[in-house]
Amino acid sequence: MPSQLGSQRTSVGRRTLQSLAGIFTLAILLSIVVLLNVGRWLVVEDPLRKAQCIVVLSGRLPMRALAAAQLYHDGFAREVWLTRSAEPGASLAALGIPYDGEDIYNARVLLHEGVPLQSIRVLPNPIVNTADEMAAVAEALPPDNTGTVIIVTSKAHTRRTRELWRRIAKGRGRAVIRAAPNDPFDPAHWWRTSGDALDVVREWLGLLNAWAGLPLRGT
Repeated sequence: MPSQLGSQRTSVGRRTLQSLAGIFTLAILLSIVVLLNVGRWLVVEDPLRKAQCIVVLSGRLPMRALAAAQLYHDGFAREVWLTRSAEPGASLAALGIPYDGEDIYNARVLLHEGVPLQSIRVLPNPIVNTADEMAAVAEALPPDNTGTVIIVTSKAHTRRTRELWRRIAKGRGRAVIRAAPNDPFDPAHWWRTSGDALDVVREWLGLLNAWAGLPLRGT
């Protein structure tokens, strides 16, 4: 009898270990699937429609401005709005070093691509991050919530841009989120280059911050 009990316990223990190993293996496989597809999940776009303006988010010169210029020439809006980044201009000014802001270079790209000067508008409020940009754009829209904007950003940044607009604009107008088509980000193989991998990590941290209610204001 004791030997039978011992054999039963050994059998139960073996089955338990096998079950745990199966669960652990499944968890690893699921984690791999999620990691392989996280780049695709970050990229979202809305169907194009006529809008009041096209907004070029700060960063990735000249890629976003080039995409905005094409949308302008395709007739989706009559204006292109630019945001004015506070940095590195403020830090350089403290050192007595002149700096043409990113909005100046974006405007030059637009002019080079044939967008008329009178169709380019620089929003006045200085911005530090994407959340500031969403607030500045929402503030510039009509108060009756009828405005529509096309927001141009990079591929990996589209989902966070949509989430921040939803949280910050609070229904003041509609945003059509579009990715610059000439963005080299490869969502299906984001782990192959350090630049794409850094984009994915940065965007996930930014999304976590947004979901948490933006406790960190520098992202």
